[in-house]
Amino acid sequence: MLVSYKWLGSYVDVSDVTPEELAEKITRTGIEVEGIEQKGATMKNIVVGHVLTCIDHPNSDHLHLCQVDIGEGEPVQIICGAPNVAAGQKVIVAKPGARIGGNVKIKKGKIRGEISNGMICSLQELGIEGKVVPKEYADGIYVLPEDAKVGSDALALLNMDDSVLELSLTPNRADCMSMIGVAYETAAILGKEVKLPKITLAPSSEKASDYISVKVDTPEDAPLYTAKVIKNVKIGPSPLWLQTKLMAAGIRPHNNVVDVTNFILLEYGQPLHAFDYNRLGSKEILVRRAKEGEKIITLDDAERTLTSEHLVITNGQEPVALAGVMGGANSEVTNDTSTILLESAYFDSHVIRKASKDHGLRSEASSRYEKGIDPLRVREASERACALIAEIAGGEVLDGMVVHDTLNIEPVTVTIERAKVNQFLGTDLSLEIVANILARLQFPYKQDGDAFVVDIPSRRWDITIKEDLYEEIARLYGYDNIPKTLPDGAQTAGGLTPYQKKRRIVREILEGAGLNQAVTYSLTSEEKFAHFTLEKSAPIKLAMPMSEEHAILRLSLLPHLLDAVAYNKARKNDHVALFETGAVFISQGENIQPKESEHLAGVMTGLYVNHPWQGEKRVVDFYVVKGILEALFEKLQVHSRIRFEKANIDGMHPGQTATILLNDETIGFVGKIHPNMEKQYDVKNVFAFELDLEQLLNTETAPLAYEAIPRFPSISRDIALIVDKEKSAGELEQIITEAGGKLLKEVKVFDVYQGDKVEAGKKSVAFTLTYLDPERTLTDDEVTKVHEKVLAALHEKAGAELRK
Repeated sequence: MLVSYKWLGSYVDVSDVTPEELAEKITRTGIEVEGIEQKGATMKNIVVGHVLTCIDHPNSDHLHLCQVDIGEGEPVQIICGAPNVAAGQKVIVAKPGARIGGNVKIKKGKIRGEISNGMICSLQELGIEGKVVPKEYADGIYVLPEDAKVGSDALALLNMDDSVLELSLTPNRADCMSMIGVAYETAAILGKEVKLPKITLAPSSEKASDYISVKVDTPEDAPLYTAKVIKNVKIGPSPLWLQTKLMAAGIRPHNNVVDVTNFILLEYGQPLHAFDYNRLGSKEILVRRAKEGEKIITLDDAERTLTSEHLVITNGQEPVALAGVMGGANSEVTNDTSTILLESAYFDSHVIRKASKDHGLRSEASSRYEKGIDPLRVREASERACALIAEIAGGEVLDGMVVHDTLNIEPVTVTIERAKVNQFLGTDLSLEIVANILARLQFPYKQDGDAFVVDIPSRRWDITIKEDLYEEIARLYGYDNIPKTLPDGAQTAGGLTPYQKKRRIVREILEGAGLNQAVTYSLTSEEKFAHFTLEKSAPIKLAMPMSEEHAILRLSLLPHLLDAVAYNKARKNDHVALFETGAVFISQGENIQPKESEHLAGVMTGLYVNHPWQGEKRVVDFYVVKGILEALFEKLQVHSRIRFEKANIDGMHPGQTATILLNDETIGFVGKIHPNMEKQYDVKNVFAFELDLEQLLNTETAPLAYEAIPRFPSISRDIALIVDKEKSAGELEQIITEAGGKLLKEVKVFDVYQGDKVEAGKKSVAFTLTYLDPERTLTDDEVTKVHEKVLAALHEKAGAELRK
């Protein structure tokens, strides 16, 4: 919301505070002022000039020689290239030495052999955005009113000696989306009174009800709809004061009638719409839901197809406006308009939001309807607009207002007690201070001992409960004035749950292994939803997704991590290692809250080790990622219960993927992304893993036990086994461990070989077996006996033979 400091001063006295001081006070009471724009702060020597003569430049086909009176005696010659410059105009003149927008300095100079003593300016050259400049002056100079005084300060005439405050409003403070709303807020902060505009309408002998009738088919969508009729209007440019106010607020002036509706929108926060009565084609206004496939051409000349979810204003037959969003071109006010039908209504915010979103039309009107307007100012805003149109467009306002009203406004009363206020805020406010704050807010109240029964004005629909009033009292009292206190009572030291402690271990291990933590969207597309899932589930779709790419709750973390890899690779970052912990969502059936389960996933590609000075490089492969997970399992004390089994998983490489089992239950997988899937994500050679983190971390583990360093030596034996190539090293290791008994302390794979030195269909797997008794020195015979038992078990269970 852009707030003109000078305009605000017409509703509340701000003469004793500067714009900067006011911005500070507003920010400290809860509404952030993002910035202050001082329109003409860097500009000077810009005056009103009168073009006496205007002839073509002798040496140019587009320049003009103008003799301009700037109130300094003799007229000065100024060369101007604007196509609309003409004799008799009052214009904006930057004298030699002046500074205009962009801190550009104007100098006396010679253009194609002719002297130019200054510059005739357009509004854009004064720093006003082209999108808010009236269309007739968009490509030329701005022509001032005929009564502008020659030689006077043009910046003051254009209200460019003003400051504009930009308010960043949260949705609950829609009351400040109007100048009067900001005036109430400012008055409360400064302890001043609000001066509301006076409305005076001349009586008319004709009644509006003779010209129009109003009917609403869906009262829940439009519980209040009013219509006024103004005859004999003369469409033309708005007065300068109205144009400058609109431009300061970021709205382009159009004509005197449309500009009044926009002015009221800014002043009251009440959207209005003016129809050309003679182009309506009937004496009836019917408000209804649109028919499926019904079409309307809106004011932006776009044809829009409507649905039954959209509300339209019709002439009884065809739509003439998309309610609360934009008018129709078939009833637009034009230069030939002589009779106006003025709409002021209260529409349901959900219906307006739906139409605005469906058609991509977010207007000043729709944004206010969406957030909420004051229902008690609907009629008042219409009367104020009629008075202004009669004043500046010469119209005759017909007697009465045609109204459809089924709006039931329930009064909101909130009771608070001084003791509860102080308990909630940690203050010691007296009854007088609380009463003073309520009076400054202009909230009517009755005091009953220690309690205040407060009637909440309809303009502050955001206040419904006592806690809302506590907040109002706190911010008006001043957050800085609330004492800093420590909590009373016994203190309990905080701590982490076992799950939280383990969760931190996971992050520390993965970060220590070189992976960076990522945070990705919980929403994915229908195409990616089923990729890499640990558990099957029906898709959980959003009712109103922002886009198709973020329409379904995810079932796996990997798709967006792969997107992150592609994003990095596209920016020449070829070595990527990421992990994420986050929720996946499993459907429990329709209209049932989905189950959330925390998962851990990671992706790695490129180089894992790169030491150029040592000539050492290690490319990420299956065993790098598996090794990182094994280190994690060991730290979590579950490594002895973990198994890896070769697996075929959709989206993963069939020869380089394994499922991960904990206590013989699958908790995840690790492996290489399938080449076809890599093409879909535009990545190469990516290794990934995903685990059910809740299942992993909720597994019970025995307390950590420490063992003394053995005093007796161990004995190691190496064996190379010939087995079927389908046999995994994990299966062989399990057989060895079971057969080795308590003397076998460690089993390690140190070689795997397939080639011409072994039989086709076979492979060689070599292990180092370490035997140890912590209480005594083992003999060779004891070790040999256990070792032969291991070899026998390998032969019996796996068909293994010693490699010769």
